[in-house]
Amino acid sequence: MSDLTPLARFGGLLATDLRDVTSDPEALDSTGWWAVVADFEGGLRCARFGDVRRAPVPAPEPGRWRGPAPGAWVSSLDRAAYTEGVRRIRERIAAGDVYQANLCRVLSAPLPDPDPAASDIDQLTALLARGNPAPYAGTVRLPAHGVEIATASPELYLRRVGRTVESGPIKGTGRTEADLQEKDHAENVMITDLVRNDLGRVCVPGSITVPALCAVEPHPGLVHLVSTVRGTLGDIPLTDGAPKGWARLLDGTFPPGSVTGAPKSSALRIIQELETAPRGPYCGGVGWVDADRGTGELAVGIRTFWIERGGVAPRLCFGAGAGITWGSDPEGEWAETELKAARLLAVASGTYDTYDSYETSTPGRCERRTAPRGR
Repeated sequence: MSDLTPLARFGGLLATDLRDVTSDPEALDSTGWWAVVADFEGGLRCARFGDVRRAPVPAPEPGRWRGPAPGAWVSSLDRAAYTEGVRRIRERIAAGDVYQANLCRVLSAPLPDPDPAASDIDQLTALLARGNPAPYAGTVRLPAHGVEIATASPELYLRRVGRTVESGPIKGTGRTEADLQEKDHAENVMITDLVRNDLGRVCVPGSITVPALCAVEPHPGLVHLVSTVRGTLGDIPLTDGAPKGWARLLDGTFPPGSVTGAPKSSALRIIQELETAPRGPYCGGVGWVDADRGTGELAVGIRTFWIERGGVAPRLCFGAGAGITWGSDPEGEWAETELKAARLLAVASGTYDTYDSYETSTPGRCERRTAPRGR
């Protein structure tokens, strides 16, 4: 058992003094400050902390993070399987079953030292803060509950301030703005409409707006198209002045539309058919809720690492995917997953200083062999 203490770190806040852990979303409308991890498959862990204070992300400490060897990563879908999956989704689009579906793969690699002190997920967060800063970066470390997550997510799943709720779906990725194509814009508009419909299930009719559509947003090593969808929660009872509704919000919008597809129900069936490993916290929701103030911010769990310690050796896991439309090129979509993964894997494996040569000299660096469930 790890002797690392439980903690969470989001938005310049450090939470310690773990008080409670539950899977009940109603707790998020009770009292206290909660760290939240929602798995793509539906599992939910909410951890209430007693001490929440301002604290910067620490500087990396030598020896506290020993990442996987750069060549040790394996993928749940290799290049051939992934590109075949893209072709099969295009067939389903042609048949009218779906308009868009997200196809993802889970990468994993063994950690070289089984001692938890040599793989402190909060130290990976410290490395990511310097090598790949992100607007929704954070850590949740609950060793006794099997939760060790570091996210460098660029995407807002849900932000709530009282009755106002907002989402920031990302669709469209390129190295530069010039790489973005008409397909990227069409895909973003499609998913923005899906998010509008999801929020419309729990918001006051007529309150849904789109303050920004297909805005170009730069991130380390790439750019994204990002839209903003906003609405007002309706018919939520008040308790001690704090509006309730997190359970309804999650029920109405989860999993996030940008990492499923449209229609969502059809896309989820296709994902189950084609993907060979559970996504876990990847593509789920990761963030915090302040129940006392009726506020919270959950990111889509992309650009996210997590540790699994249940096997013979602990493994570090990471996910990468792409939205598939009729205009998708199978090799191009594979390349997009490589682009999304390259910089972050370099940080986790300790090769960030040689990232440029790493990126260009090993174009199949994430391909490897297909891993048997090896998340």
